[in-house]
Amino acid sequence: MGVPDELAERMSMAEQHEYLHTKFSRRNMIRGGAVTLGAVVGGAFVPGAVAQAATPTRTFPATESVDGALVAPFGRHLAYGNDARTEMTVSWQVPVAVKKPFIRIGARPWDLSRKIEAEVRTLYTPAGVGASADHTQYYLHARLSRLRPGQTYYYGVGHQGFDPAEPHLTGTLGTFTTAPAHKKPFTFTAFGDQGVGYHGLANDSLLLGQNPAFHLHAGDIAYADPAGQGKSADTGFDSRVWDQFLAQTESVAKSVPWMVSYGNHDMEAWYSPNGYGGEEARFTLPGNGPDKKHLPGVYSFVHGNTAIISLDPNDVSFEIPANLGISGGTQTTWFEGQLKKYRAAKDIDFIIVFFHHCAYCTSTAHASEGGVRQEWVPLFEKYTVDLIINGHNHQYERTDVIKGDKVAKKLPIGGTAYPETEGVVYVTAGAAGRSLYAFSAPDSYEGHLAEQESVASFVNTKDGKVNETVAWSRVRYLNYSFLRVDVEPAAKGHYAKLKVSGIAETGDRIDHFTVARRAK
Repeated sequence: MGVPDELAERMSMAEQHEYLHTKFSRRNMIRGGAVTLGAVVGGAFVPGAVAQAATPTRTFPATESVDGALVAPFGRHLAYGNDARTEMTVSWQVPVAVKKPFIRIGARPWDLSRKIEAEVRTLYTPAGVGASADHTQYYLHARLSRLRPGQTYYYGVGHQGFDPAEPHLTGTLGTFTTAPAHKKPFTFTAFGDQGVGYHGLANDSLLLGQNPAFHLHAGDIAYADPAGQGKSADTGFDSRVWDQFLAQTESVAKSVPWMVSYGNHDMEAWYSPNGYGGEEARFTLPGNGPDKKHLPGVYSFVHGNTAIISLDPNDVSFEIPANLGISGGTQTTWFEGQLKKYRAAKDIDFIIVFFHHCAYCTSTAHASEGGVRQEWVPLFEKYTVDLIINGHNHQYERTDVIKGDKVAKKLPIGGTAYPETEGVVYVTAGAAGRSLYAFSAPDSYEGHLAEQESVASFVNTKDGKVNETVAWSRVRYLNYSFLRVDVEPAAKGHYAKLKVSGIAETGDRIDHFTVARRAK
């Protein structure tokens, strides 16, 4: 990406960003756009106020917009706002500049008279930073608020010359459903490390069939940076891969909130000192994290009786330290505050945490991250987190119940864990589409058991790799797969349940277990 190898090796992400911008000059800065919010008052949509985003000077000629009738939006994806019951962001992309982009929305497909302007975020990548020639991407976002809980809405996105309300364009409409106001059963799905390709597409097809309320993507999203070392020297970086990725995932993400967490392949030095400027152009996530400037992928939301927390392990990673310590400890402090809040909340039973690097995994590639064990595992155990979902290692692996780095209870396929008294279960679901890694022990999964008393592995520490022999590796499956979680609320005093299943790309179930907790 334009930094010599010998320099990138010892530079932080912020230092690489400064080097690139010194090299390519001020003319290559990202151009901002106007931010427009749409509000929904009592079920009636009205335009919100317009706030002008920062707009750095762009000294080269901007692309002239073309006839909007010749340009169709693509890459639609949804994300909850801070309140999943009443807020949703619809995001999409156009291949060239268009005029007056907007969203139409309503409770019925034939009533889309409410029209709300969209925010434009323009992302410029010069030749030399990436593998392509000069390249500009146009991302659009419409934030909706004051929605009704548990309500399905219809929407269409467009611009001058392309109006989704026109009869010949109604096939471009999408839908979304807000989170319910009260506890109700629901399903969500999760994986990490998808990228672009057949297996990612196949997993998307299976995801849609699960009818999830939302989807969690645990980092390493598109792989525009194929190296993933947080070093911008890699000449394979290609920002256009994001266009392919968003087009690929649209079949699901246009109707299912696609909630992402950031991994090592998501740090792109050109766009911002933290490496996440590109992601901030492409995604609008809940803005309730501790430090949006440094950690835009850290946030939380609540769906029914379940709180979901997204963390950024690049901040604590010894293995890939480009952003190590970027939060100055504020992420961990915020995280503990969230855990305290959600454990005290009378209407929340489960806390699920997802992020990229694994606390416990026996992959021969990355294995376990000592920074996560050091910073966050004590908090998982102190606040009895119900489920940890990771990516990073390209396979499926599920642990026994762990406490104090040891097996607190064996959890066979079909077993039940009680986190209030036993410990925490960790799932690596990193086989969403990228090339697979390997295990040092045989596969062992539903219908194909080959259990091992101990497995040789290692953990990444501040002093390098440290070998370890572990007993907690319960399920291992080396092929493409994802996670399905069925959430079943219960009356106060009875056991609410998370029914967790590993699903292979073939549609076969490779693992299942239950997490049970007394409902409040």
